[in-house]
Amino acid sequence: METMSSVLIRRAEAPDAPLLAEFAARTFEEAFGADNNPEDLEAHLESAYGEAQQGDEIADPDVRTLLAFRSKELIGFTQVRRKVFPACVVAEKPVELHRFYLARAARGTGAAKPLMLRAREAARELGGLHLWLGVWERNPRAIAFYRKSGFAKVGSHEFVVGSDTQTDWVFIAALSDPSAT
Repeated sequence: METMSSVLIRRAEAPDAPLLAEFAARTFEEAFGADNNPEDLEAHLESAYGEAQQGDEIADPDVRTLLAFRSKELIGFTQVRRKVFPACVVAEKPVELHRFYLARAARGTGAAKPLMLRAREAARELGGLHLWLGVWERNPRAIAFYRKSGFAKVGSHEFVVGSDTQTDWVFIAALSDPSAT
């Protein structure tokens, strides 16, 4: 466990799966619910954030799930993973920043920076030299944060929410600079 800026960040464990499943679905809905068809959103939440799936991801040796707490309350999480990457990611040894979410109340509090630092460390633990991610083209707040954190846009790929195919911009950052956030 590690404390940064009054944020405690630790790796998720099997008993965390129910808490993570609820939190992940809630934060995804907070971020994207107003911009998606309710049926598509519900289908996505069911397929992406179930307790069993979160348990499998926590146990997967190619995934690192990190939980961020403030005063014992879960305020954020991130997942990095080794996965097949889109063709626009041409960097050596890329690891995906698969998920990066904060509760609405934690946005703007400084909690994102230490969580991003730990995500970078986790990607290096997985053998990564670069960290890539997909971010919805209609999410300017996240895009600004990723750019501020040293990521650069290299392309795009499709992301499906229910039956709605959307465009995610693909960003990448080198992991060689541990001070980059």
